[in-house]
Amino acid sequence: MILIVDDRPENIFPLKKILELHGFAVDTAESGEEALKKVLKTNYSVIILDVQMPGMDGFEVANAISGFSKSKDTSIIFLSAVNKEKKFITKGYTSGGIDYLTKPVDPDILVLKVKTLHRLYEQQQELRATQESLRNEIEVRKQAEEELAARMQDLRLVLASLPQMAFTIGTDFRIEYVNEHWFNYSKDPTTFPVVHDDDEAVCEEWPTYFERGIEFTREIRLKELKTGDYRYHLLRIIPIKQQDAVMRWVGTFTDIHPQKRAAELLEEQVTARTKELLVKNSELETTNHELQQFTWVVSHDLKEPLRKIQLLHDLIKQKYLKENPEAIAYLDRSIKSSARLSGLIDDLLSYSQLSVPAVFKPTDLTTLVKEVLVDFEDVISRKNAIVTVGELPIIDTIPGRIRQVFQNLISNALKFSKSNLPPVIEINADFVDEKDIDSLSVVSGPFCRITVSDNGIGFDEKFLDRIFVIFQRLNSRTSYEGTGIGLAIAKKNIDKHQGVISAKSRIDEGTRFIIILPIHQVNELVPE
Repeated sequence: MILIVDDRPENIFPLKKILELHGFAVDTAESGEEALKKVLKTNYSVIILDVQMPGMDGFEVANAISGFSKSKDTSIIFLSAVNKEKKFITKGYTSGGIDYLTKPVDPDILVLKVKTLHRLYEQQQELRATQESLRNEIEVRKQAEEELAARMQDLRLVLASLPQMAFTIGTDFRIEYVNEHWFNYSKDPTTFPVVHDDDEAVCEEWPTYFERGIEFTREIRLKELKTGDYRYHLLRIIPIKQQDAVMRWVGTFTDIHPQKRAAELLEEQVTARTKELLVKNSELETTNHELQQFTWVVSHDLKEPLRKIQLLHDLIKQKYLKENPEAIAYLDRSIKSSARLSGLIDDLLSYSQLSVPAVFKPTDLTTLVKEVLVDFEDVISRKNAIVTVGELPIIDTIPGRIRQVFQNLISNALKFSKSNLPPVIEINADFVDEKDIDSLSVVSGPFCRITVSDNGIGFDEKFLDRIFVIFQRLNSRTSYEGTGIGLAIAKKNIDKHQGVISAKSRIDEGTRFIIILPIHQVNELVPE
């Protein structure tokens, strides 16, 4: 912006119009005092200043302006119609003026001078802005270098305190710093330790990671200078970045030789132990097979004399003791004991056979349960029992073992019924998402939940863990028959199906057995 200072408006107007025609923004002041006030508020590139003015003359205004720091780049052109002598021209230059023109002024000359001085002002402003920017950048870089130096110092202090070998690498691929542990493996702080021949490939991998600017981690063996032995180390080199640019790399060698040797020793022990276990497993399979054969033979050898005892007891009872009620009572007790022993032998034989592998097959549970109920027709009829079977799904099972489960659960429901109330048994199924007896029912899930409910005598749930253990009974033999093996057989069979079985009950309020089985099984031999 250009400022014209003259006490006569008729002098200001033509100059203002000429300069505006040439694209300059022009401001005016009609006294020296007004001009000083404007200079304090506005930056001007050129001030055209009249020498002869009332109050402060042009020289006094120029002297005052030269004292303003914000106006040090402003050029002053004096105009005078009266003071044309050399002493006045000299005073104008010494007062801070750039030029001294006498009136009348040639407009073209004045415009050229103003353009030149305005361009000079803009160049000076640009130069000052550039200088300021450079100063700021230098200051920023200086601070960054100081911070970097401080961080490097901190980093070196940290690396020096580490219990493992530590080093830094510059972007020129050269080692910058190593801590004291380095010299256990290398005499030269600029040379890497000697690597085992088999680990040379690790060194060849590193440059690829260096170029990509990503972390590098490998196991490597280094030669210890003192002993000459190669020790296992974990090498880790990570990039230190600033504004996504890698500034340097920090690396460590961590001695893992004891752990490595322990792992190798453990692996040797595991291999040896595995061989021993394979031998033992083979021996165990042979022993188990022999034991199964022995169980089978013993059970049949025990049942044969039991059958004879029962037969002879029946003959004695029918032929010789018809008129001796007391003898018949004793003989009936003996017959019942023989029957219980026979049932116990059968159950033990069934329990021992549960370890034999079997194959999963798609099984229609509805058909299977109805077949099981046929075996209980006499008991159901005698006790006036009501058995309701809902719609059961087709799932993968070992049919013979699932049959045993339903046989035992239905047998228990009929056996442990109330003496004054016909048994009511309900068998239903739904689908669930989890192998949890309390899971919410869903339309279709990976598991099937089967419930077998009755209105029998029930039991206290605090004994829940006992009822699935072999030979555990909650009721006396005199009140209810049984060997205490049935639910243990059911539990083992459900375990073979990767399922769960549990129960909910209260005394005199019946029992609800809950089974959860997978819908699909892997069609392979079930491991022992």
